[in-house]
Amino acid sequence: MFSSLLLHKLFVMIKKICFIILLFAAQISFAQNDSLVIKTFFNEELSKGKSYELLDHLSNKIGGRLSGSPQAQQAVDWGKRTMEYLGFDKVWLQELMVPHWIRGEKEKAKILSGKEKIDVRICALGNSIGTGAKGISANVIEVKSLSELEKLGRKNIEGKIIFYNRAMNPTLISTGSAYGGAVDQRGSGAIEAAKYGAIGVVVRSMTLAMDDYPHTGAMRYKDSVTKIPACAISTIGATKLSEAIKLDANTQFYFKQTCEMLPDVQSFNVVGEIKGSVFPDEIILVGGHLDAWDNGDGAHDDGTGVVQSIEALRLFKALGIRPKRTIRAVLFMNEENGVRGGNKYAEIAEKNHEKHIAAIESDGGGFTPRAFDVEGDVIEKMQPWVQLLKPYGIHEIKSGHGGTDIGPLKKQGVILIGYECDSQRYFDYHHTEIDTFDKVNKRELELGTANIAALLWLISEYGF
Repeated sequence: MFSSLLLHKLFVMIKKICFIILLFAAQISFAQNDSLVIKTFFNEELSKGKSYELLDHLSNKIGGRLSGSPQAQQAVDWGKRTMEYLGFDKVWLQELMVPHWIRGEKEKAKILSGKEKIDVRICALGNSIGTGAKGISANVIEVKSLSELEKLGRKNIEGKIIFYNRAMNPTLISTGSAYGGAVDQRGSGAIEAAKYGAIGVVVRSMTLAMDDYPHTGAMRYKDSVTKIPACAISTIGATKLSEAIKLDANTQFYFKQTCEMLPDVQSFNVVGEIKGSVFPDEIILVGGHLDAWDNGDGAHDDGTGVVQSIEALRLFKALGIRPKRTIRAVLFMNEENGVRGGNKYAEIAEKNHEKHIAAIESDGGGFTPRAFDVEGDVIEKMQPWVQLLKPYGIHEIKSGHGGTDIGPLKKQGVILIGYECDSQRYFDYHHTEIDTFDKVNKRELELGTANIAALLWLISEYGF
């Protein structure tokens, strides 16, 4: 009796051990298979990739493509034509109305200090009104925060120009965090200054670089507050203006810009997909924004995200890999000065009862891969994937911002994922005339594309 019971226990124990061994062997097998598939993505992209070629056309043949412009429509046509040519299962357009802001003539600005007239470089902020044909000039007051306006009060501000001169924090390793800590003065600076009677605002460019390239970017108005013109001044210009004010409290600033907002116009998101073989109703999105500011050619912001989204799907086609879940590339329109493309996409997805399980956004430039930032409770589940991606530059999958255009999908329960590349140079080019094709490194761009394709494949295989 005792011997029989002992043998039974021994048999059960051996059975459990065998199961664990088989499970471990299966996991090793799966991991090896995953590694081999991911390696094929990188082999294809680094030897036969189209990312750089696509970006060349978008940047150099089309160029700056602000919402509502002829170049924006050219980009829509190009995106649809490209995805059709690459043989995606389905390609279509999503119609939406977008703002149509135009810059007008080249902006002019001078510091008027005593008898000195010092030319400085500015650019109008996106959505700003113009100054009129003659421009405006007035005494200028330097502040470092929006809260300083209340302390100064209307008696000190009325009839003057406010100069916001809070720099991005250079001690923050994350340049995105440094940007976030300074950009409120650009976004709502005109509203707050106008409440106290200011006639215009000048904002220090959002960059850590000390150079003479002014950085544009969107600003806002409120219908209940008087609209006043707003411009960005280069960091070199900001330094000169600050120094002039310190030497002479009666320093004036003159600027002229002829920008204006025209009526909304029709535009489109461009969407292409490869249908899933097992779970076709579950969608994994990857996207970037097609629009770009008019002063450069929008290579890093966000030409790189656009071509990475297209190319990631092309890799599946080129390698004959059919994803288990539907993968979809979305080229969003109007991220820069309205986010109407992102909102429209989410609206249509909800209306059509589409089931998005994840959305990936690339909108941080085409630099060396670093991480994936996740909004959602799947970070722990994704950790084993880090070891698969680490040889290719992805060292973390962590909590962080998913993206602006995919953000509206969050309320539908979609996991949001932001592709993070090295950010140290990004804000040197961001929203400037030097955000051009020659600033993008081909290999860095391709490494990002293949990492995005690999993540698409992993999510498609294993889901959430």
